[in-house]
Amino acid sequence: MTDNAAAAAAMAPVDPRRRRLMLAASFGACLAAWPSARLRAQDLRLRASRHMMGTVVDIAVAGGDADLLRSAQAAAFERMAALVAMMSHYEPTSRVAAINLAAGLQPVAIEPELMQVLAMAQRMSRRSGGAFDVTVGSVGRWHFDPRDPVMPPAGYIAAHLADVDWRQLQLDERAGTAYLARRGMRIDPGGIAKLAILDAGLQTLKRHGVTQALINGGGDVVATSGGAQRPWRVGIRDPREPSRLLAAIDVREGFVASSGDYERCFVRGGRRYHHVLDPKTGYPAQGPHGVTLVGTELAAVNGLGAAAMVLPAREAHGLIGQTRGVQALIAGRDNGLWITAGLRERLQPA
Repeated sequence: MTDNAAAAAAMAPVDPRRRRLMLAASFGACLAAWPSARLRAQDLRLRASRHMMGTVVDIAVAGGDADLLRSAQAAAFERMAALVAMMSHYEPTSRVAAINLAAGLQPVAIEPELMQVLAMAQRMSRRSGGAFDVTVGSVGRWHFDPRDPVMPPAGYIAAHLADVDWRQLQLDERAGTAYLARRGMRIDPGGIAKLAILDAGLQTLKRHGVTQALINGGGDVVATSGGAQRPWRVGIRDPREPSRLLAAIDVREGFVASSGDYERCFVRGGRRYHHVLDPKTGYPAQGPHGVTLVGTELAAVNGLGAAAMVLPAREAHGLIGQTRGVQALIAGRDNGLWITAGLRERLQPA
């Protein structure tokens, strides 16, 4: 499964008493900075990384018991891996693959976690007028790894574009089933499953007693820092110049979700193809360079960035403005920046 992995973050618990930071490690699309002073036992911090969903997923945790932290990290990775196996459209034994195989034939029983993700996809499709559409997988499988890129033939995309229609995905929450109404349709939940999977990992950490944690999956970040603990500092990569950070933001609870045209892409025939597809064309969207969203509710943030990458600027601004509790930064195709007032007040120098 691959997904929106477009921003970068510099992450560290913010300590106003300490100004000197030591660069400790690179978290895929993120950088982690730890205080250089000697840590007390209760300040123990651990980081672990695994490759999944086409990116590197990092878990940073803090607390006073190393065994508890390591056990919680292992449980979170196990939980996320199970959800990836359930929701990946690349995995032939997944529930998503079963839905695609049974398209036009019969409903498929699905787990509550997948039902939740697909229901979020339906709601975002409705709100965005189809700018986000989980059935965009009907136009074929794209692979954006520059070492081994795959683009469906133009004729295949044209022949199957009519099958991209979120209305034909029928969810029966009472029966616990999903059904694609037309033969040949496919769902690709990559644009909405990753953030839900990362959040499931965070909830697992919490159930294991971890109160200060951050999970980063290729630029999508979910974090918690409770009580008197320091918030996490998350830096936002500049979509116009991805090699530098634009700003930083302190996060105590919630999500920093990013979509962009510069992370997972390849060049063919002099044209650059990126991973956010426009459901109306079957090809990469021609919208802004990048979108970064900040919010505390998964359902509000999830899928919104992908929709904003597809919509015209005015419509994207309106859709975000109508979403309660979400702040945003958009780097437009003209290299201009649009930042909501709430986020502008929270931005700090990177």
